[in-house]
Amino acid sequence: MPTTAETLAARAEELAGRREPFVHATVVRAQRPASAHAGDTALVLPSGEIQGFVGGNCVEASVREYSLQAIASQEPLLLRVLPGEPSRAAEEGAVAVSNPCLSGGAIEIFLQPRIPAPRVLVVGTTPVAQALATLGSAVGLDVELTDGETADPHGEDAALIVASHGKAEEAALEAALRAGVPYVALVASGTRGAAVLESLDVDDALRARVFTPAGLQLGARTPGEIALSILAQLVGERSKARNAALRLAEAAGVTPGMVVPQEPGPASAVDPVCGMSVPAVGSSLHVEYNGITVYFCSPGCRAAFRKDPGRYALAV
Repeated sequence: MPTTAETLAARAEELAGRREPFVHATVVRAQRPASAHAGDTALVLPSGEIQGFVGGNCVEASVREYSLQAIASQEPLLLRVLPGEPSRAAEEGAVAVSNPCLSGGAIEIFLQPRIPAPRVLVVGTTPVAQALATLGSAVGLDVELTDGETADPHGEDAALIVASHGKAEEAALEAALRAGVPYVALVASGTRGAAVLESLDVDDALRARVFTPAGLQLGARTPGEIALSILAQLVGERSKARNAALRLAEAAGVTPGMVVPQEPGPASAVDPVCGMSVPAVGSSLHVEYNGITVYFCSPGCRAAFRKDPGRYALAV
């Protein structure tokens, strides 16, 4: 049964409801004899699975590769695929890929990552907790109010903020620290905050990661002002982490204008038949050869390898 626009829209809504990232791929320009047309769309999942149609097998290989990079970088990308010997030319926000398997034509596809809003767990129902929920949504955060006993923080969460005024604080803080939540904060006075930190059953390195008193020192007094100071501190810490990633990327030789992943992207492989770059994921075409997984950009390349693997063995 063909995938309709309504089906894709429903699927996108379902993924968003489950907080699962994906890429919305849209053909914005196609030159004959490309099999896709302007307006064709597809969803690309983190597994590399493509639902919908934005081009044939050779185009799909590049759509899969760069969609997974877009999910990792959380930045949109314009992908242009055209015939020619394997090559790529990247500039800020765009990449052109030449593919020898294409019979002609060119196609441009806009890859828009749909990333769930960063989740922030707020422990408590106090006025400060309520203010965090109200202000957090206005700055693009998915704030969930919970209690210390049932809080279930994960490493991919943006933050855990305890604003329960002494109720089940330790369990929530310890769970967040052990899960690797990047920003962990406790709303408390300096004296009480120090006492809570001392009681935590974690090592000193983890204990030192807790921000308490939570928030920037802005002279905040009302619940809304306190919540604002905490969110400002959270935004600042997230910015520091991004800048640190940029510095590491520059040290690794990433040039300005290239997309820098915020999360690890998939490993890449090279199709031994045509030389195209292919994401090394299960959704890419592949075969097992001498205990090695070999990936391909198209059924034609896979068939050629199966027919005479020895010819391409040196490239594996």
